[in-house]
Parts: sequence; C-alpha cells; structure tokens
Amino acid sequence: MNSPQPTTGADAVDVAIAAGVDLDGTPIPTAKLELYNNVMALEGQRQRSGVSNTMRSRIVRIGAKHIPKEELNQMLLDANFTPLKDQEIAFYYKK
Repeated sequence: MNSPQPTTGADAVDVAIAAGVDLDGTPIPTAKLELYNNVMALEGQRQRSGVSNTMRSRIVRIGAKHIPKEELNQMLLDANFTPLKDQEIAFYYKK
C-alpha cells in the first residue's frame, strides 16, 4: 500500500488523483480513474465565458460548507458578486 497523501489544501484531491491513490493511500480503481479522466478531458474542451462566474461558483460551492448562509450571502454582496440564488440555497443549505 502507498503512503497516505496530504488531506488538506485545495489541491489534495487533484494530487491524489494524479498519483492514482486515494487520500488514505489505497489505489483508485482503474475504471474510476478512466471515467474521471474522460469526463475531465471533455470539460477541458468546453469554452469558458469568464473568470468571475467560475470564481463565484467555487466560492458558493466551497463556502457553503464552512460559512453560514447569511454571512456568505453578505460576503458575496460585499465583493460585488450576485447574491445566493434560491436554488443554491435549497441545494447547499438544505436541512
């Protein structure tokens, strides 16, 4: 078994995938790696429309795991991003 990968930081998962091992050091099955790589190759060919939209999406997706809804919404507004949308609230803050 391979030694475990670092489990913190924004790129921990990407590093583990590139190495072909899970964060606990176990090998990632070939079929899973192939499917992931095929889908990521398709995504790599998609035309991008702008960095701000991608930044906002990442902020919402990741921020919702760590920041209360009202606080994240205010942070978005303070940074001149679009506030949280109803569907984002329903998806990320469902209880």
